[in-house]
Amino acid sequence: MTLIKTSILSFIATAVRLLSGLIINKAIALYIGPSGLAAIGQFQNFLQLTMVTSQGAINAGVTKYTAEYGKESDKLPTLFSTAFKISASCSLLVCILMLLFSNYAAQLIFKDPKYSYLFIILGFTIIFYTLNALLLSILNGLKEIPLFIGINISQSVYSLIFTTLLIFFFGLDGALIALVTNQSVIFVFLSWQVKRHAIIKIQNFREKFDNEEAIKLGKYAGMAITSAITIPLSHLYIRDYIGNNLGWDAAGYWQAIWYISSMYLMVITTALGIYYLPRLSEIKDKTELKKELFNGYKIILPIISFISLIVFLAKDFVIWLLFTDDFQPMRELFLWQLVGDVIKIASWLLSYLMLAKAMAKVFIITEIIFSIIFVILSVIFLDNYGLIGITYAFSLNYFFYLVFMILLIRNYLAKRTEV
Repeated sequence: MTLIKTSILSFIATAVRLLSGLIINKAIALYIGPSGLAAIGQFQNFLQLTMVTSQGAINAGVTKYTAEYGKESDKLPTLFSTAFKISASCSLLVCILMLLFSNYAAQLIFKDPKYSYLFIILGFTIIFYTLNALLLSILNGLKEIPLFIGINISQSVYSLIFTTLLIFFFGLDGALIALVTNQSVIFVFLSWQVKRHAIIKIQNFREKFDNEEAIKLGKYAGMAITSAITIPLSHLYIRDYIGNNLGWDAAGYWQAIWYISSMYLMVITTALGIYYLPRLSEIKDKTELKKELFNGYKIILPIISFISLIVFLAKDFVIWLLFTDDFQPMRELFLWQLVGDVIKIASWLLSYLMLAKAMAKVFIITEIIFSIIFVILSVIFLDNYGLIGITYAFSLNYFFYLVFMILLIRNYLAKRTEV
């Protein structure tokens, strides 16, 4: 399946997810407000770290090697079984930690121990999220895109109904409960949809643990864990810095603009995750790889530039549609946030090659360095320009990252006849 076809299918799935997210976000804005949105943002960053850890951080590796081996390979049962054992063990560890340290986590994230119940629920339900993510990674690697996207659509619809009802009846607590319980029911839907699948069947998860496959997946674990730690922690620090220095409503405005970016960029990031990682993983010829990268820029950059322009021109409508009048101060954040979004996607088109070719060392180093740079730039610009400074920092950080990625990938390709 081509990038264009994948992008079209991804757009359909993303449109459903966007509509779902729009309604959920409107409910949050109406019933909870800016400070509540900031609290949800803090918890979401914590969940990112927790959920990647519970998977053993190997899902990108599962997708990569499933695509690389191919549907007919006799290596797949060994890969699936090893991945399952790693994920199940990590989920058990996370469960124990959540139960033991629920009070501490509630105090750390919410500054209030009354929310400890959320972490207890998360501990008991995390295994379902882990299994759901593992099966989706396999489907992605098998490049069964219509099925993969159909499952994502059904999950978005369920999330919309479940989350909105909980917000309506229980406010902030309802939104937080939805975040930690969605995957439990979603896993039931996924299990039913793949119950007659030719490859995803129980016997293919019963092979012995394989050290060689584990080592391969370990590279991806290192990369994923680094991202899971650096990105959420940098955002937690920045949001806390904004809250303590500019107020928690200001932190909510930043969370809101970040939410807008995440939602409309989903059109692109979904296509990249579904198409790019498996496709770049299976390419061995350097010329073909260069052609694929060029096609990505030719198709993706005009799309993201156009969408960003539309979002900027319609910013007042977007604020009205997604939030309430309380969020009007975020209006000034749009321009440089959207500029940064375009630069971000331009850099990601190259950085996906690090994942596809298991360039673990350089990936880990760049994630750490550029997360630190983002925090430093954010503090400097926030102190000098106020809240709008966070968007200056975001754009400048991704500009530096893009320049670095161009130099890195050019050097990588220059040294190889095959990739």
